Amino acid sequence: MLNRVVVAPSGFKESLSAEAAADAIAAGVRRVLPGAEIDLVPLVDGGEGTALALAAASGGRIVTTAATGPVGETIAAHFALLGGGDTAVVEMAAVAGLSLVPRGLRDPGATTTYGVGELIRAALDTGVRRILVGCGDSGTSDGGAGALQALGARLLDAEGRELPHGGRELTRLHRIDPTGLDARLAEVELLVACNPYNVLCGERGVARVFGPQKGATPAQVEELSVALENWAFVLTRDAAVPESDLRSGPGTGASGGLGAGLAALGARLLPRFDVLLDHLDLDARLARADLVVTAEGALDHQTPRGKVPAEVARRAKLHGRPVLALAGTLGEGSGEVPGVDACHGILPAPMELAEALLRASELLTDATERALRMIVLGTRLPAQAEVSGTQRPSSVR
Repeated sequence: MLNRVVVAPSGFKESLSAEAAADAIAAGVRRVLPGAEIDLVPLVDGGEGTALALAAASGGRIVTTAATGPVGETIAAHFALLGGGDTAVVEMAAVAGLSLVPRGLRDPGATTTYGVGELIRAALDTGVRRILVGCGDSGTSDGGAGALQALGARLLDAEGRELPHGGRELTRLHRIDPTGLDARLAEVELLVACNPYNVLCGERGVARVFGPQKGATPAQVEELSVALENWAFVLTRDAAVPESDLRSGPGTGASGGLGAGLAALGARLLPRFDVLLDHLDLDARLARADLVVTAEGALDHQTPRGKVPAEVARRAKLHGRPVLALAGTLGEGSGEVPGVDACHGILPAPMELAEALLRASELLTDATERALRMIVLGTRLPAQAEVSGTQRPSSVR
């Protein structure tokens, strides 16, 4: 019997927040299991919604402020002050996220993290002792250069001129002058919640893995890769704390390389789920479930590399709980995510991306209903069926 269902999805990029996804799944569960207890645990991974979720979980509050957006315009942004008042959460997606980059301007060689540095400065103004930077859903690939500029570092070309914003400009970087960095950075604990699988440079570097998702052409991907190699070299030489591996250290590629930029300032790059999920008591909630439903925009070979469904499945399996994963798209490797017992796409028929994004909530609810009806049917089948005198298992994967 399915008496208690834990719904623990991520958001669907540019479509549904984690909270909206959880509500949509819950609506589908109620159609099939109206009497079930549904525990909603919308999960954040450092990207969109992180500041709001952690503020709500801790009894904190959101602080709104103006900052520089990813294409250089002033926008309304925010950060969180957690309950207790000594920790701020800067969500980079709130000021440099992909959703803030108009589709016609999606060039990760031109976008900037300058606003992230401005939010860190605004958090410093509140007197906090700890700043947690959430990485995810970025629309940038500047290695955190913009953030360092906002915090007072000067990035200079061979003639001593300040570089303009954008990752491609880092090809011309000759020297970094860190003397103007905000002195208050030395007085706070700076933590970065990131995906440790993301690295700055190399064949699995952030430009090659995520550049195309942010609008980069193949030529721009190579241009950015060269620029970030130079950034890693100069940043390590001129500004980094001792023994930093800014080129290929775990998490250095987070949010287009923001991880590397902040690590140079002494920030600790931490696996995001170790930092974020403790606020939600996730493990205890999974232990009480009869079924766990998770979801994300895409389920594929990258899912095991630090994505929400993989982390939920891993933790659920520690308690022997079955896991259903729903996704907007099922790509290569979708059926091979460790701990996921079944996966189901939400599209009932081919449709344009714009329509799918617009109807995401409805599609997710309907897909949840379809998947749950199959699960319920499976629970009613006999354990074994007699077929032509041969015992065969009745379960279908």
